[in-house]
Formats: sequence, structure tokens, C-alpha cells
Amino acid sequence: MATAETVDLGPPHAPKEESLKAFGEVEHELQKELLHKKHTYLKHEPEYFAAVQHLSDAELTSFTSSDLEQVRVGMSAYGLHLFGKVRIPAVSDSGPAYIHVRLFIGGDGHDEPGVAKLHSIHTEDLEESDGNHKYRAIFTKDDPLEWFDT
Repeated sequence: MATAETVDLGPPHAPKEESLKAFGEVEHELQKELLHKKHTYLKHEPEYFAAVQHLSDAELTSFTSSDLEQVRVGMSAYGLHLFGKVRIPAVSDSGPAYIHVRLFIGGDGHDEPGVAKLHSIHTEDLEESDGNHKYRAIFTKDDPLEWFDT
């Protein structure tokens, strides 16, 4: 299994043609999964999506490949791991306005080599010093794009 310890992610950079192509392959699935997460978390932990709660579903998922602003890429024995920072155009980028996504593109030995798959949309559960939790799925422009599993 690929982990932050076993895959060396390259530095953050603007997406290149290959990253935009991969994003385009999963864009519809990403939008569908984002709405599923939003509606699920609204039932149990609405803080995850509090920053965009005022948006309609259509506004929340109005992003396209042109809104993929930053990527980090790493290789493993299994294939390519692509992490991306996607801007939600309906929200001002002066605050939380980004989702972090993880894609996987299988290598030669994979079932579907070269095909991009959505791995996950980042959700964060931080335990604060007082024991309370801070939940979020929407990030700011300044939040670093780092390895995540969820």
C-alpha cells in the first residue's frame, strides 16, 4: 500500500497537460462524490462543509479542469499518485474555497493502466489541545497540499 512514507511527492506546481487530462477523466465522479460527502456529513458533522453550506449543489460542483490550480505527483510501484487543489469558483478565494483531491493512475501491471481513478476527497478531523475536534473538507488557498488518505 502506498503511504506518505513510501511515496515521495514532488513539489507543488501548476497542473500540466497530463494532470488536466486525468482530472477531466474523473471530474464527473468527483462532483458526484463531493455531493455525496456533503449530504452525508450534513447529517452527522455539518462543520465539514460549513464554509460552503450557503451554496447550492450546482454551485458547489461548478468546477472544471480549469479550476485545478495546483498538483503534487508521486510514483509508487503501483502507479502515479496525483494530489490536486481545486478551486470552487462560486466562493471567494479569500477564505475556504478549495477541495483537495487524490487521484490514482495505474501503471503497466495495473488492471487499467493509464486510466485515472478518484481515490479520495480530503476531509480533515483535527483534535485540538482541549479535546474538541475541528472538521473541514473545504480548505484555503494557503493550506498546503499534502499526502492524505481520507
